[in-house]
Amino acid sequence: MQELGQAPWVDELSREDIQSGGLERMIEEGIVGITSNPAIFQKAIAGSDLYDEQLGELAREEDDPKEIFWGIARTDIRDACDIFSPVYERTGGEDGYVSLEVQPDIAYDSDATVEEAARLHDMIDRPNLFVKIPATLQGLVAIEEMISRGKSINVTLIFSLERYREVARAYTR
Repeated sequence: MQELGQAPWVDELSREDIQSGGLERMIEEGIVGITSNPAIFQKAIAGSDLYDEQLGELAREEDDPKEIFWGIARTDIRDACDIFSPVYERTGGEDGYVSLEVQPDIAYDSDATVEEAARLHDMIDRPNLFVKIPATLQGLVAIEEMISRGKSINVTLIFSLERYREVARAYTR
């Protein structure tokens, strides 16, 4: 696929693939990026006991389920970024990204989306993190703001050609 100019990504991240070498094998087979979101994490957590110890530790320290989720996500996203780091370095930052989505419940709040995207970049602290922002009208503001700050983002939920044009305009501005 890469010989044809394609950059294939996987839409599934799990601790099992991180720890078993599965992610490295995917990279060897040509995968150049991976995405995650709460549904992907839910599936990974429900299908594996590799999260049990950390979940127990986080539950003793934290009452908020969202913060427990972010603790799990932080670990897996950082580890995945580290595994994809050689791809990122080899391609000069063109590939080798791991994508993490802002919370979907803030998709219609520009300020909250900007704050969340900045927090995720700070939390993960890896150059090959993409923060995924929904292409709502309010998300367009956040997209433009985060790009102006030099932060890597990608855009999700583009359902029309007009919204695609608006995202492209936000990017170029």
